[in-house]
Amino acid sequence: MKLSTLLGSVSVCLAASLAAAQDSELTILDYAGFELPEYHPAYIEAHGDSPSYSFFSDEEEAFQKVVAGFNADVSQICAGSVTKWVESGIIEPWDIDRIPAYGDLDAALTGQDVTEGIGDVYFLPHNFGATAIAYNPEEVPAEDVSTLDVFTNPKYAGRVTMPDNTDDAFALAYLATGVTDWADVSDAEFEAAANWLREVHPNIRTYWADPAELTQLMSTGEVLISWAWNETLPTMVDEGRPIAYEREPVEGSSLWLCGYVNLADGGGSEDKAYDFINAMLDPVAAGPLMEAGFGHANTVGMADMSTEVLEAAGLGPIDAPVLAQLPISIEQRELQAETFEMIKSGF
Repeated sequence: MKLSTLLGSVSVCLAASLAAAQDSELTILDYAGFELPEYHPAYIEAHGDSPSYSFFSDEEEAFQKVVAGFNADVSQICAGSVTKWVESGIIEPWDIDRIPAYGDLDAALTGQDVTEGIGDVYFLPHNFGATAIAYNPEEVPAEDVSTLDVFTNPKYAGRVTMPDNTDDAFALAYLATGVTDWADVSDAEFEAAANWLREVHPNIRTYWADPAELTQLMSTGEVLISWAWNETLPTMVDEGRPIAYEREPVEGSSLWLCGYVNLADGGGSEDKAYDFINAMLDPVAAGPLMEAGFGHANTVGMADMSTEVLEAAGLGPIDAPVLAQLPISIEQRELQAETFEMIKSGF
């Protein structure tokens, strides 16, 4: 979920199909944009270069690559995928005794919800962000975005968008229908969320695929309201575009979390895999990540961020409910994905 606005650039899109050949003893499977040297300076200091990288556009692509035998050592995934990757047998636990910063990671991000039913630490949180209502304040009054009902408001028919992403879509729908914990939804709650998405669908101009596309849609005025990742806020502010970000509609907003897993059959250096993850979790990476619109899991690094910096990135503290996109069952995730595809097709 989460992707640097760099993902939208032509150069990165071209690079996404290639492996960045650096340190041949360690290969990272990742979203394009996370290979920036400022995110892992300690690794470069220790080994003289960055790891090699191979990029993917979404986690299903990454999963299929690994299952098919692609040889990488570490991969980034988001929390909702943890159960699937663990049960597939393609990842192995991290040895937290080899990760000095583990005790400094935000307990809310490393807690029972992330590893419940798993036991060992398979997933190390690294970056997080919010998904809430981005809107054009020149044309949309603040009172209209005080509730998620704005997505079904006929006043904005054809001027609304949301991510082409199952997790974000259902996080929005669950919140809109009164669910703030998606770990164990009932059949009735699922149906209510799906029906809400069906109600929204006629209002949708398009489903955006990446932050650059969303920025373009909102900058041109084609879209006035979006369910959007927080990074859209600083990006459009920097460009001088009209934007506001409402994280406190009465129903709440969502929080996504992504991090790194240790691939079971990687052919590279295990020692370098730990050097890499320790570099990524180093507090010095928090500043560069925040500049790109991401929170960092290390509380020591985040402690230096002022309220003003957090609010500018759309990550300031809020009082409204928050739905955390943590691991869910494979069955629930597949059902959500199948249903979302049907809804987008008009069924």
